[in-house]
Amino acid sequence: MRYPIRLRVNGDLYELSVDPRWSLLDMVRNHIGLRGVHRGCDSGDCGACTVLLDGRPVAACLVLAVDADGATVTTIEGLAQGNTPHPIQQAFVTHGAIQCGFCTPGMIMAVAALLAEHPHPTEAQVRGGLAGNLCRCTGYAKIVEAVLSVALSTDSGNG
Repeated sequence: MRYPIRLRVNGDLYELSVDPRWSLLDMVRNHIGLRGVHRGCDSGDCGACTVLLDGRPVAACLVLAVDADGATVTTIEGLAQGNTPHPIQQAFVTHGAIQCGFCTPGMIMAVAALLAEHPHPTEAQVRGGLAGNLCRCTGYAKIVEAVLSVALSTDSGNG
């Protein structure tokens, strides 16, 4: 048996018939075709599948697709403006915060949520905002640098 749901993903409205066992991750990757949401641990421990669900970061592997009915989902693909990377995406590139890139979409989505709540975070807030997102390549220093640079760049435009 399948259930009809409606949700907005990266601004586009989708009406889907979903299996009640599908996770939001399965639906976004396999049925909508957005491959930037990565499958890592399937237990909510790595953060590779982080998306924004109604503006809040969630592990898409732990959310049932049927529970996203009526919600707004933002994935890594939804951050860029056309071919122009989002400032967070650009900062990750500029600061060398990307190694293999597997964790990067989830990290960036967690950072987007953090900066929406705390536009000028401290280093401790950045590290707290990244908790639950695992990276085996970078050691996090360059990721934290990148996030803090985005916060600083928004300061320069305000004053």
